[in-house]
Amino acid sequence: MGIVNVTPDSFSDGGAFLDPDAAVAHGLALAAAGADVLDVGGESTRPGADPVPADEELARVLPVVRRLVAEATVPVSIDTRKASVAAASLAAGATIVNDVAAGADRELFGVVASAGAGLVVMHMQGEPRTMQHDPHYDDVVVEVGDFLLDRLAAARDAGVHTASLCADPGLGFGKTPTHNVELLARLGELVARVEVPILVGPSRKSFITRIVGDDLAARDDGTLAVAVWAVEQGARIVRVHDAGAAADALHVLDVMAAADAEAVA
Repeated sequence: MGIVNVTPDSFSDGGAFLDPDAAVAHGLALAAAGADVLDVGGESTRPGADPVPADEELARVLPVVRRLVAEATVPVSIDTRKASVAAASLAAGATIVNDVAAGADRELFGVVASAGAGLVVMHMQGEPRTMQHDPHYDDVVVEVGDFLLDRLAAARDAGVHTASLCADPGLGFGKTPTHNVELLARLGELVARVEVPILVGPSRKSFITRIVGDDLAARDDGTLAVAVWAVEQGARIVRVHDAGAAADALHVLDVMAAADAEAVA
Protein backbone atom coordinates (compact mmCIF):
# COMPACT_ATOMS: atom_id res chain seq x y z
CA MET A 1 0.00 0.00 0.00
CA GLY A 2 1.60 3.23 -1.20
CA ILE A 3 0.98 6.42 0.78
CA VAL A 4 -0.36 9.50 -1.03
CA ASN A 5 -0.57 12.30 1.54
CA VAL A 6 -2.53 15.28 0.21
CA THR A 7 -1.77 17.33 3.33
CA PRO A 8 0.37 20.28 4.38
CA ASP A 9 1.43 18.76 7.69
CA SER A 10 1.98 14.99 7.58
CA PHE A 11 5.05 14.05 9.58
CA SER A 12 7.24 12.78 6.73
CA ASP A 13 6.16 14.38 3.45
CA GLY A 14 3.64 17.04 4.48
CA GLY A 15 3.11 19.61 1.75
CA ALA A 16 5.07 17.75 -0.93
CA PHE A 17 1.92 16.51 -2.67
CA LEU A 18 -0.73 19.03 -1.60
CA ASP A 19 -1.11 20.12 -5.22
CA PRO A 20 -3.46 17.61 -6.94
CA ASP A 21 -1.22 17.26 -9.99
CA ALA A 22 1.76 16.45 -7.77
CA ALA A 23 -0.29 13.98 -5.72
CA VAL A 24 -1.57 12.17 -8.81
CA ALA A 25 1.91 12.00 -10.33
CA HIS A 26 3.23 10.62 -7.06
CA GLY A 27 0.47 8.01 -6.87
CA LEU A 28 1.10 6.88 -10.44
CA ALA A 29 4.83 6.63 -9.70
CA LEU A 30 4.12 4.52 -6.61
CA ALA A 31 1.95 2.17 -8.67
CA ALA A 32 4.60 1.91 -11.37
CA ALA A 33 7.18 1.12 -8.70
CA GLY A 34 5.14 -1.77 -7.33
CA ALA A 35 2.40 -0.48 -5.03
CA ASP A 36 -0.66 -2.77 -5.13
CA VAL A 37 -2.97 -0.15 -3.54
CA LEU A 38 -2.80 3.65 -3.36
CA ASP A 39 -3.95 5.13 -0.04
CA VAL A 40 -5.02 8.77 -0.41
CA GLY A 41 -5.32 10.88 2.75
CA GLY A 42 -6.27 14.51 3.28
CA GLU A 43 -5.95 14.78 7.06
CA SER A 44 -2.70 14.32 8.93
CA THR A 45 -2.89 11.93 11.87
CA ARG A 46 0.62 12.60 13.14
CA PRO A 47 0.94 13.06 16.91
CA GLY A 48 -0.51 16.42 17.92
CA ALA A 49 -2.35 17.01 14.63
CA ASP A 50 -5.59 18.99 14.72
CA PRO A 51 -8.70 17.67 12.95
CA VAL A 52 -9.50 18.95 9.45
CA PRO A 53 -13.07 19.98 8.55
CA ALA A 54 -14.80 17.54 6.20
CA ASP A 55 -15.22 20.10 3.41
CA GLU A 56 -11.51 20.90 3.44
CA GLU A 57 -10.57 17.21 3.50
CA LEU A 58 -12.90 16.54 0.56
CA ALA A 59 -11.45 19.45 -1.40
CA ARG A 60 -8.00 17.94 -0.97
CA VAL A 61 -8.72 14.29 -1.75
CA LEU A 62 -11.57 14.12 -4.28
CA PRO A 63 -9.66 15.51 -7.29
CA VAL A 64 -6.84 13.08 -6.54
CA VAL A 65 -9.08 10.06 -5.98
CA ARG A 66 -11.00 10.70 -9.20
CA ARG A 67 -7.88 10.96 -11.31
CA LEU A 68 -6.10 8.01 -9.74
CA VAL A 69 -9.19 5.85 -10.22
CA ALA A 70 -9.18 6.85 -13.90
CA GLU A 71 -5.42 6.67 -14.52
CA ALA A 72 -3.94 4.10 -12.15
CA THR A 73 -4.13 0.35 -12.68
CA VAL A 74 -4.40 -0.51 -8.96
CA PRO A 75 -7.20 0.01 -6.41
CA VAL A 76 -7.51 3.32 -4.60
CA SER A 77 -8.09 3.54 -0.84
CA ILE A 78 -9.29 6.59 1.08
CA ASP A 79 -7.59 7.22 4.43
CA THR A 80 -10.28 9.01 6.46
CA ARG A 81 -12.10 8.99 9.78
CA LYS A 82 -15.21 10.68 8.38
CA ALA A 83 -18.25 8.93 6.91
CA SER A 84 -18.97 11.86 4.58
CA VAL A 85 -15.46 11.79 3.12
CA ALA A 86 -15.60 8.01 2.80
CA ALA A 87 -18.96 8.15 1.01
CA ALA A 88 -17.84 10.79 -1.50
CA SER A 89 -14.56 9.00 -2.17
CA LEU A 90 -16.27 5.65 -2.71
CA ALA A 91 -18.72 7.34 -5.08
CA ALA A 92 -15.67 8.71 -6.93
CA GLY A 93 -14.33 5.19 -7.41
CA ALA A 94 -12.26 4.34 -4.34
CA THR A 95 -12.85 0.76 -3.21
CA ILE A 96 -11.31 0.69 0.28
CA VAL A 97 -11.72 2.85 3.39
CA ASN A 98 -8.73 3.00 5.73
CA ASP A 99 -10.19 4.24 9.03
CA VAL A 100 -7.61 4.98 11.72
CA ALA A 101 -10.44 5.69 14.18
CA ALA A 102 -12.11 2.29 13.63
CA GLY A 103 -15.66 3.55 13.33
CA ALA A 104 -15.60 6.45 15.80
CA ASP A 105 -17.86 8.10 13.23
CA ARG A 106 -20.81 5.75 13.72
CA GLU A 107 -22.04 6.15 10.15
CA LEU A 108 -18.79 5.08 8.53
CA PHE A 109 -19.24 1.31 8.76
CA GLY A 110 -22.69 1.60 7.20
CA VAL A 111 -21.26 3.66 4.34
CA VAL A 112 -18.67 0.95 3.67
CA ALA A 113 -21.27 -1.80 3.86
CA SER A 114 -23.62 -0.02 1.45
CA ALA A 115 -20.82 0.40 -1.08
CA GLY A 116 -19.56 -3.17 -0.72
CA ALA A 117 -16.12 -1.70 -0.12
CA GLY A 118 -13.10 -2.95 1.77
CA LEU A 119 -12.41 -1.65 5.28
CA VAL A 120 -9.28 -1.32 7.39
CA VAL A 121 -9.90 -0.78 11.12
CA MET A 122 -6.97 0.47 13.16
CA HIS A 123 -6.20 0.63 16.86
CA MET A 124 -5.41 4.03 18.34
CA GLN A 125 -5.32 4.90 22.03
CA GLY A 126 -6.94 8.34 22.24
CA GLU A 127 -6.91 10.59 19.17
CA PRO A 128 -4.10 12.27 17.23
CA ARG A 129 -3.91 15.39 19.40
CA THR A 130 -3.50 13.37 22.59
CA MET A 131 -2.46 9.84 21.65
CA GLN A 132 1.19 10.22 22.64
CA HIS A 133 0.41 11.71 26.06
CA ASP A 134 1.75 8.86 28.22
CA PRO A 135 0.12 5.83 26.55
CA HIS A 136 -0.20 2.85 28.89
CA TYR A 137 -1.08 -0.84 28.54
CA ASP A 138 -0.91 -3.80 30.87
CA ASP A 139 -0.36 -6.04 27.81
CA VAL A 140 -0.29 -4.11 24.56
CA VAL A 141 -0.76 -7.14 22.31
CA VAL A 142 -3.77 -8.46 24.23
CA GLU A 143 -5.41 -5.04 24.53
CA VAL A 144 -4.88 -4.12 20.88
CA GLY A 145 -6.28 -7.52 19.91
CA ASP A 146 -9.33 -7.04 22.15
CA PHE A 147 -10.01 -3.66 20.55
CA LEU A 148 -9.62 -4.91 16.98
CA LEU A 149 -11.92 -7.87 17.60
CA ASP A 150 -14.57 -5.55 19.03
CA ARG A 151 -14.38 -3.14 16.09
CA LEU A 152 -14.37 -5.94 13.53
CA ALA A 153 -17.52 -7.34 15.14
CA ALA A 154 -19.12 -3.89 14.98
CA ALA A 155 -18.25 -3.63 11.29
CA ARG A 156 -19.81 -7.03 10.62
CA ASP A 157 -22.92 -6.01 12.56
CA ALA A 158 -23.16 -2.97 10.26
CA GLY A 159 -23.11 -5.24 7.23
CA VAL A 160 -19.45 -5.26 6.18
CA HIS A 161 -18.51 -8.72 4.89
CA THR A 162 -15.73 -10.56 6.72
CA ALA A 163 -13.88 -11.00 3.41
CA SER A 164 -13.76 -7.20 3.08
CA LEU A 165 -12.12 -6.59 6.47
CA CYS A 166 -8.53 -5.88 7.44
CA ALA A 167 -7.04 -4.93 10.83
CA ASP A 168 -4.14 -2.62 11.68
CA PRO A 169 -2.47 -2.64 15.14
CA GLY A 170 -1.64 1.06 14.71
CA LEU A 171 2.10 1.36 15.17
CA GLY A 172 2.84 4.78 16.62
CA PHE A 173 -0.78 5.60 17.38
CA GLY A 174 -0.90 5.89 21.16
CA LYS A 175 2.12 3.66 21.71
CA THR A 176 5.64 4.12 23.00
CA PRO A 177 8.61 2.74 21.04
CA THR A 178 8.60 -0.24 23.41
CA HIS A 179 4.92 -0.91 22.69
CA ASN A 180 5.59 -0.80 18.94
CA VAL A 181 8.48 -3.24 19.17
CA GLU A 182 6.46 -5.63 21.34
CA LEU A 183 3.55 -5.55 18.88
CA LEU A 184 5.95 -6.45 16.08
CA ALA A 185 7.77 -9.11 18.11
CA ARG A 186 4.46 -10.81 18.93
CA LEU A 187 2.68 -10.00 15.67
CA GLY A 188 2.09 -13.70 15.00
CA GLU A 189 -0.15 -13.83 18.09
CA LEU A 190 -2.26 -11.00 16.72
CA VAL A 191 -2.45 -12.56 13.25
CA ALA A 192 -3.71 -15.84 14.71
CA ARG A 193 -6.21 -14.19 17.03
CA VAL A 194 -7.78 -11.60 14.75
CA GLU A 195 -8.25 -13.97 11.78
CA VAL A 196 -8.56 -11.25 9.13
CA PRO A 197 -5.64 -9.91 7.10
CA ILE A 198 -3.30 -7.69 9.10
CA LEU A 199 -1.97 -4.38 7.75
CA VAL A 200 1.18 -2.93 9.31
CA GLY A 201 2.17 0.71 8.80
CA PRO A 202 5.79 1.15 9.93
CA SER A 203 6.92 3.74 7.40
CA ARG A 204 9.43 6.23 8.82
CA LYS A 205 7.84 6.00 12.27
CA SER A 206 9.68 7.55 15.20
CA PHE A 207 10.36 4.23 16.90
CA ILE A 208 12.52 3.34 13.88
CA THR A 209 14.48 6.57 14.26
CA ARG A 210 15.16 5.61 17.88
CA ILE A 211 16.92 2.52 16.54
CA VAL A 212 18.73 3.77 13.42
CA GLY A 213 18.71 7.57 13.66
CA ASP A 214 16.70 10.31 11.98
CA ASP A 215 18.44 10.36 8.60
CA LEU A 216 15.85 9.70 5.86
CA ALA A 217 17.87 6.91 4.25
CA ALA A 218 18.28 5.18 7.60
CA ARG A 219 14.56 5.55 8.33
CA ASP A 220 13.73 3.95 4.98
CA ASP A 221 16.21 1.12 5.59
CA GLY A 222 14.63 0.52 8.99
CA THR A 223 11.18 0.60 7.44
CA LEU A 224 12.20 -2.13 4.99
CA ALA A 225 13.44 -4.30 7.84
CA VAL A 226 10.14 -3.91 9.68
CA ALA A 227 8.13 -4.57 6.51
CA VAL A 228 9.97 -7.83 5.81
CA TRP A 229 9.69 -8.88 9.46
CA ALA A 230 5.96 -8.13 9.53
CA VAL A 231 5.25 -10.16 6.41
CA GLU A 232 7.32 -13.05 7.79
CA GLN A 233 5.13 -12.93 10.91
CA GLY A 234 1.94 -13.11 8.83
CA ALA A 235 1.04 -9.52 7.89
CA ARG A 236 -0.63 -9.32 4.47
CA ILE A 237 -0.21 -5.60 3.71
CA VAL A 238 2.50 -3.07 4.53
CA ARG A 239 1.71 0.63 4.18
CA VAL A 240 4.82 2.56 3.13
CA HIS A 241 6.08 5.77 1.55
CA ASP A 242 8.71 4.02 -0.61
CA ALA A 243 6.58 1.38 -2.31
CA GLY A 244 9.24 0.43 -4.85
CA ALA A 245 11.83 -0.56 -2.27
CA ALA A 246 9.25 -2.49 -0.24
CA ALA A 247 7.97 -4.31 -3.33
CA ASP A 248 11.51 -5.31 -4.26
CA ALA A 249 12.33 -6.51 -0.75
CA LEU A 250 9.13 -8.54 -0.50
CA HIS A 251 9.67 -10.02 -3.97
CA VAL A 252 13.10 -11.26 -2.87
CA LEU A 253 11.46 -12.71 0.24
CA ASP A 254 8.88 -14.51 -1.91
CA VAL A 255 11.59 -15.96 -4.17
CA MET A 256 13.54 -17.28 -1.21
CA ALA A 257 10.45 -18.69 0.48
CA ALA A 258 9.53 -20.53 -2.72
CA ALA A 259 13.14 -21.57 -3.47
CA ASP A 260 12.36 -20.35 -6.98
CA ALA A 261 15.47 -21.21 -8.98
CA GLU A 262 13.97 -19.86 -12.21
CA ALA A 263 13.63 -16.39 -10.67
CA VAL A 264 17.39 -16.13 -10.22
CA ALA A 265 18.53 -18.14 -13.23
